[in-house]
Amino acid sequence: MITVCLWFDDQAEEAARLYTTVLRDGSLGRVTRYDEVSAGPSGKQPGSVMTVEFEAEGQSFMALNGGPLFTFTEATSLVVYRDTQEEIDEVWAALTEGGQEQPCGWLKDRFGVSWQVVPSDLASLMEADDPAAARRVTEALFSMKKIDVEALRRAKAGESVS
Repeated sequence: MITVCLWFDDQAEEAARLYTTVLRDGSLGRVTRYDEVSAGPSGKQPGSVMTVEFEAEGQSFMALNGGPLFTFTEATSLVVYRDTQEEIDEVWAALTEGGQEQPCGWLKDRFGVSWQVVPSDLASLMEADDPAAARRVTEALFSMKKIDVEALRRAKAGESVS
């Protein structure tokens, strides 16, 4: 089993609550708090939240209030696959609220965590026996922020994307 640990300054509980609401099968787990010993090196107050365990979409996570020493970058992102445009739109709206839209289905949420919200069939849309079709899909994808699934399908078929 692998648990993803996300290092926050002091928003671990808020982030875990958002993610368990937005993502499927989300549930909050154990919350640990800083004590007199652990609070010292961290600069946190005794009794404040240290970690929040949670699950979403079958994946285990731990959110850690570790302080401002480390921040998130796009070098690591979490990918959310959705079957329909409506599902993509719903997750996109929730995660970009207070965050930042980025190209090709990427976004940063309000905590700085990078996400990709993509159609479940993105790989098959981008694969093609016809290199021209694959190029059209890639070009269409590069022109988007939030992914428009139907536009990608039209691009693969050689139809107008606009």
